[in-house]
Amino acid sequence: MSEIKIPTVADLAAKGETPDVLFWVGCAGSYDDRYKSVTKAFVKILNKVGVNFAVLGPEESCTGDPARRGGNEFLFQMQAMANIQVLNGYNIQKIVTACPHCFNTLKNEYPELGGEYEVLHHSAFLQQLINEGKVTLKGGGEFKGRKITYHDSCFLGRANNVYEAPRQVLEALDAELVEMKRCRTNGLCCGAGGAQMFKDAEPGTKEINIERTEEALATGADTVAVACPFCMTMMSDGVKNKEKEGDVKVKDLAELIAEAEGL
Repeated sequence: MSEIKIPTVADLAAKGETPDVLFWVGCAGSYDDRYKSVTKAFVKILNKVGVNFAVLGPEESCTGDPARRGGNEFLFQMQAMANIQVLNGYNIQKIVTACPHCFNTLKNEYPELGGEYEVLHHSAFLQQLINEGKVTLKGGGEFKGRKITYHDSCFLGRANNVYEAPRQVLEALDAELVEMKRCRTNGLCCGAGGAQMFKDAEPGTKEINIERTEEALATGADTVAVACPFCMTMMSDGVKNKEKEGDVKVKDLAELIAEAEGL
């Protein structure tokens, strides 16, 4: 673990410094065992290319997205105001996050409460690093000739029109990107958004994540690329349900880039 350097904003502030980029880790990136590896992969990339970044650490709280989607507006505003106070107190200008739900809330919903920041999803940030030649990928090595399919997160795609960045990141891997029948503006939800992650499914004939996993498996890809912690959980569960976890891996964009970079 020694090779991972993660400064906190408080550490930098104590030295009179401000980070160029705040990495907003999010609840899943902090506490979900599977998604912690995405946080580590992204930090390794940031360390390697020398980005001046920091995290809030214990000062970061949930953005309030699940509360608002679940109908608890009061709790959302309490969480949002607390976070905005911390962010503005540190004079944070630019935020990068690996979670589309955090991204959407910070970018589109915090401004009305006094939190105005430049907010990027990590797919767009990775795309910039690749375009600037800071992440070179050595020809995509181990991914050459492999098939990868990408699952569009609702809050990244339809809510914020981010379709190209994740695909350009995957194209840099030199793998063959095979699209599912329903993709881009016509993508199918993994079944977890809008606070559905935290409640039982309504009566029906099939779980949404199973339907989506079937579409992913039908492409013949050996890797399902995702860019959202909820999608990661739902697609991984779907692959397990189909007993395909030995053949098909569900991975975040940052993990794929870190692997290709040998980090």
